[in-house]
Amino acid sequence: MSRFSSSAKTIPAAIEFVDIAGLVKGAAEGEGLGNKFLANIREVDAIAEVVRIFEDDGVIHVSGKVDPMSDIEVINLELVLADFQTVSKRLASVEKDVKRGDKEAVKEKEILQKIEKVLDDGKLASSLEFKDEEVAIVKGLHLLTMKPILYILNKKAGGKNLDEPLRERSNLEKQGRKMDERYEKLIKFFESTGSKWVVVDAGIEHELSGLVGEERDEFRTELGANDGDGVGALIKSSYDLLGLMTYFTTGEDETRGWTIKKDSTAPEAGAAIHTDFQDKFIRADIIFWQDLLDAGSYSNAREKGLIRTEGKEYIVKDGDVVEFKV
Repeated sequence: MSRFSSSAKTIPAAIEFVDIAGLVKGAAEGEGLGNKFLANIREVDAIAEVVRIFEDDGVIHVSGKVDPMSDIEVINLELVLADFQTVSKRLASVEKDVKRGDKEAVKEKEILQKIEKVLDDGKLASSLEFKDEEVAIVKGLHLLTMKPILYILNKKAGGKNLDEPLRERSNLEKQGRKMDERYEKLIKFFESTGSKWVVVDAGIEHELSGLVGEERDEFRTELGANDGDGVGALIKSSYDLLGLMTYFTTGEDETRGWTIKKDSTAPEAGAAIHTDFQDKFIRADIIFWQDLLDAGSYSNAREKGLIRTEGKEYIVKDGDVVEFKV
């Protein structure tokens, strides 16, 4: 797209990952970085849990063994315990208003008790379904276990990766071999909970971090990385988890990807650039990026009727190229 417009600058869409120190058992009670970790994680939009799925005697695991499901259980339990403390404190606080007969307090107490029971069972608060009128109260609690979670399975080139049998399941079944039980347990957990997950080789991604384009793809192949793994898959999964998408603007000055919420209208999408694009919106010219590239130029795209003029109600699609009229 940038080459298409001979843009002076190319600014890709971005998503920010914050590296927070690993969580240890007992964090909810202050062990390790404890409260500092929990305070940091409250500020994020989603949680990405990095879980090791490779065996390598040269890389020591904090618990002395590689068991990804156990790692997840430790992390999630600490999040549950922290939320249980939050809910218990709020229950004690709201009780005074309940005794005074405050109807809103009574309603909040019912919601808190529902959440407390789920947490007491060791489950995430997100496993509950809330009515529309309950959502505002739940959001006000800022619960850790209400945040969407993406599990990042960290493998290692040259190591014994637990996912390898799964990728060759058909051949293994023919040979009467089974996949690693630890990985099988992990996948069953993801499927039963509807969890999102992605496989990343952190070592390879570090090696590739300074490369771009075809050189990056070639080196990835040489290192034996799978096309479906890696930072690209991580970013895509993160966007899906957060309900985000990207549209583009392009011209001689710059080509830029803009991150917006899915199902945003054209004026809402324009607000990502400047509030004037929403407040003073008149219309937008829209074309899908691949159609524009295939046409070869804007003039050709217009002649072929590929550029559409849309109004305020238009829902922007992932990959749209948009020119706003204000």
